[in-house]
Amino acid sequence: MKITAIETIQAAEFSNLVWVRVETDEGIVGLGETFRNSEATAAYIHETCAPYLIGQNPLNIERHANALTNKVANHYFGYPTRSIEMRGNSAIDFALWDILGKSVGQPAWQLLGGLSHDRIRVYNTCASADYNNQLRAANTKFIQHGEVKKREFTQFEDLEAQLAAPGELAQSLLNDGISGMKIWPFDGLAHVSDGHDLGLTDLKSGVRVVEEIRKAVGDKMDIMIEYHALWRLPQALKIARALDAFDVYWHEDPVPMYRFDDLEQFKRGTTGRVCGSENMGTKVWYADAFQRGVIDVVHFDMCWIGGLTEGRKVAALAETYERPIAPHDCVGPVTYAASSHMVLSAPNALVQESVRAFYNGYYRDIVTDIPKIEDGFMYPMTKPGLGLELLPDFTSRSDIKTRRSDSI
Repeated sequence: MKITAIETIQAAEFSNLVWVRVETDEGIVGLGETFRNSEATAAYIHETCAPYLIGQNPLNIERHANALTNKVANHYFGYPTRSIEMRGNSAIDFALWDILGKSVGQPAWQLLGGLSHDRIRVYNTCASADYNNQLRAANTKFIQHGEVKKREFTQFEDLEAQLAAPGELAQSLLNDGISGMKIWPFDGLAHVSDGHDLGLTDLKSGVRVVEEIRKAVGDKMDIMIEYHALWRLPQALKIARALDAFDVYWHEDPVPMYRFDDLEQFKRGTTGRVCGSENMGTKVWYADAFQRGVIDVVHFDMCWIGGLTEGRKVAALAETYERPIAPHDCVGPVTYAASSHMVLSAPNALVQESVRAFYNGYYRDIVTDIPKIEDGFMYPMTKPGLGLELLPDFTSRSDIKTRRSDSI
């Protein structure tokens, strides 16, 4: 089997996403995806990945992962995640695993060693339907405590509800069978001082959100606190210590995650677990993080670290240090499917991040299948490869842009 063409697909409505289709001479087509910086990533795929891959056997996945990371891109390694190169490599890797699964008629989880879990618990990241799917919405939408008012929220308006009606939001999630929720009640406050200062009044306004959840549903809900690495150590510790009384499930990316000394001090200063990191997540970073003892829950995003190939290595490394994985997923439907294969096959999987506004919403406008979510659990996909395709008429949309490389 040989790769004959590589196509990238972008849609203006979902401008943070880029999809990749890798075609072969046997008619098998693999689907991949990555997220953010879509224009630059598509250019990298055609400029660097396609000339290397066309004519190659797509089943040599490990060889291609090594070549694209360490050799083809001018011996590039660089920042250990979320570079343009790593985004493009991730999309290609997903597509190659998709081809492998389709070539042998097996879902990707089977190729990863089979099911370690028949189902896995999901938690809800409390985002809204338009959060993160457009360039203009994703990086700038930090809601402020004075911007939302107490009112009746419809289902899946979870971004605003986490501040304006946190108790009702928690109950709504429990009604869906979901027993974990991630919120970021302090993000809007961080931008005032670039994370250097947090007054008592503002601190209490953020703590109030968690307090209302506990008052509404008691200990039935696990609460994950997302810091987005926006806070400096003294203020991150101030937040964490104020939340100790509420037994939060984890503190995610509490400080800039390349500052291991700060992470060590943070861990010593709070009772909660540290979760990280969607920002820095390759095996190289995790090797250092585990040796330092600064990470308790392993939270990588496979569309930013090198795909399933790198994800399985991080999961195995985490297992040797007795750390659970909980892959990041607030991106697109193909990555969500890939995450399902990873967590259901990994023995040390703890929980899977999900966004109910996404899997009940725009994912269904893009792809043929998504993982089944029922009563707060994710179930295995059963079709070969990653188990999904772009909808047949998706590439006929008026806002679609495609680019194709079909020769060396």
